[in-house]
Amino acid sequence: MDFVLLFPGQGSQKPGMGKDLYGAFPAAKDVFDAADAALGVPLSSLCFDGPADDLTLTHNAQPALLAHGAAVWAVVRDRLVTHTRAAAGHSLGEFTAYHAAGTLSLADALRLVRRRGELMYESGVRRPGAMAALLGDLKEPVESICARATAEAGLVSPANYNSPGQIVISGEEAGVERAMALAKEAGAKRAMRLNVSGAFHSALMESAADGLAEAVAKTSFTNPKFPVFANVSGEAVTTADRAKQLLLQQ
Repeated sequence: MDFVLLFPGQGSQKPGMGKDLYGAFPAAKDVFDAADAALGVPLSSLCFDGPADDLTLTHNAQPALLAHGAAVWAVVRDRLVTHTRAAAGHSLGEFTAYHAAGTLSLADALRLVRRRGELMYESGVRRPGAMAALLGDLKEPVESICARATAEAGLVSPANYNSPGQIVISGEEAGVERAMALAKEAGAKRAMRLNVSGAFHSALMESAADGLAEAVAKTSFTNPKFPVFANVSGEAVTTADRAKQLLLQQ
């Protein structure tokens, strides 16, 4: 049997994550202990015990989710790796996918996403925003809905085309709220705010780009052992240089 790995992004975090793995599997314990050492903070305690408000902060949620994904992979790796054909991840999860593919060491991946989270958090403080998921088929293109909401309330744009029935939008809070209302009028079954601390994958994050480019340049990347499908283009990435380019564009 062949496998493709898929790792989650922000919004998936919750207190208690990984605690059962930590207690049951030495390989998972090693990952969480290594994460604490790499970052110099008790990340494992934040994952296991919260509080939820602190765990949700993007500079905490990103390394927490990466550590959890890496711990799961450490537990199953020996049994699955020879049958793994590719990997992917939602936003932050793409970095976890590159770790699983051997492109990034655990310590490097954790430090890189911690910095990514700090930069995104700082961007969110400078330009506060929100994200929301639109569920169901829309009678009006989401691009048109966002354009109307931008003109009427505040900047908002499509961020994640997850499937025909699930699209995530991102931008200024007023714009997101207006787009949610317009989406319901256009037939959305549900429009729900996401548990994130900023308007990720929108123009509100542009100020994070230079700092992330600097962090990526200082981080060691190697060619992935199996392809990683990129969020930005959907392509199967097989080289370290292309991985860097697309992670920055993401």
